[in-house]
Amino acid sequence: MKYAPIPSQLFVDNRRNLATRLPAGSLAVLTANDPMPTNADGTMGFRQNSDLFYLSGVDQEDTVLIIFPGAKDPERRECLFLKETSELIAIWDGVKLSKDDAIRSTGIKSVFWLSDYDRILRELMYEVDTVYLNHNEHLRCSSEVQTREDRLINSLRQRFPLHRQARLAPVMHQLRMVKSATEIALLREATRITELGFKRLLTFLKPGVGEWELEAEMAHEYIRNRSRGFAYPPIIGSGPNACVLHYVSSDRVCQDGELVLLDCAAEYANYFSDLTRTIPVNGRFTPWQRKVYDAVHRVLNECNQMLRPGVVNRDYQKEVNLIMEKELVGLGLLKKEDIEKQDPKNPLYRKYFMHGVSHHIGLDVHDVNDPWAKIVPGMVFTIEPGIYIREQGLGVRLENIVVIGETENENLMANIPIDADEIESLMNARR
Repeated sequence: MKYAPIPSQLFVDNRRNLATRLPAGSLAVLTANDPMPTNADGTMGFRQNSDLFYLSGVDQEDTVLIIFPGAKDPERRECLFLKETSELIAIWDGVKLSKDDAIRSTGIKSVFWLSDYDRILRELMYEVDTVYLNHNEHLRCSSEVQTREDRLINSLRQRFPLHRQARLAPVMHQLRMVKSATEIALLREATRITELGFKRLLTFLKPGVGEWELEAEMAHEYIRNRSRGFAYPPIIGSGPNACVLHYVSSDRVCQDGELVLLDCAAEYANYFSDLTRTIPVNGRFTPWQRKVYDAVHRVLNECNQMLRPGVVNRDYQKEVNLIMEKELVGLGLLKKEDIEKQDPKNPLYRKYFMHGVSHHIGLDVHDVNDPWAKIVPGMVFTIEPGIYIREQGLGVRLENIVVIGETENENLMANIPIDADEIESLMNARR
């Protein structure tokens, strides 16, 4: 892997925390993701199952983890199964984890080849009442593709029809919502790499540059700093493209007098950063662009003060909407008298601000969460307000990542320029 080794204690602690939440007589089984096919004999780059990585740190396919805290044999309370490597695999695909490597990197003492999985699972199931199985229960998941988890669930139902099956996802969501110090350090590194990519653009952007060129500049900076690349498909929208929330074509030339919305960030060790900045193509905001920009910046700052322990995310979003409504009135985009008569189910601000303002982030960009849970210290959120004036081809969004603290939040992007004056100064420093 490109990234530096992660301390195995992170995964030891994560497994211990899960084990304490499993009822007596329960066993949990987690499996790696499939390498996804493209066409002919092609496959997409492998991306590990986030929960399996969280508990083991193993970053390769054909991996299964069993956690059985109550196993009578202490050596069977944590079992890791790996695809057996060979000289042929090493020649074609590179070196895979050996048993000794896996023991050192995961802290799991019982490591087997995958060929032993069926036998050992069958032996353990004599002691088990309930099997906890994982599945993608993210609120936004809408995939129709059958996964390795689906196949595992179906297989265990057929092999052990009288055992109870239970959902592991709610337990994993609760664990993953609060980040450890090691996880926050990994997020800091992903953000540091993201910072390098953004600062590279500030002196590169000028009228006539293609959006695709900006994408290439960032990808270069990310990869040379041991990232696998973008944490998510980059959004690089110049002019009217900034008003398309999930614009990923990057096929337009940036024009003089326009703004470019950059929603781009790096991953590091499977942990994701998430940055948005909006900058002027020619290095100078027009007076109107600056007014809109400053309004969005004010909302971001107010959000940071509101996103505190004890707050419920849904209630926080409602308050943010009211703040944005006031800013839109101040810009003259909405009128007070119209707001007083608006349909509460279809508020007028949605014409200019139509998305959520914060989400959890970690091993996934939109990390797992419970929308009704109260915010607690150690959670990591994005803050990303925006104003989109489609009739003017003008879109502004700003985004930081913050770690919720006891007394104040830590802005992981404090070193990434966001003030409009600083943006202009840096953009014009080498012109």
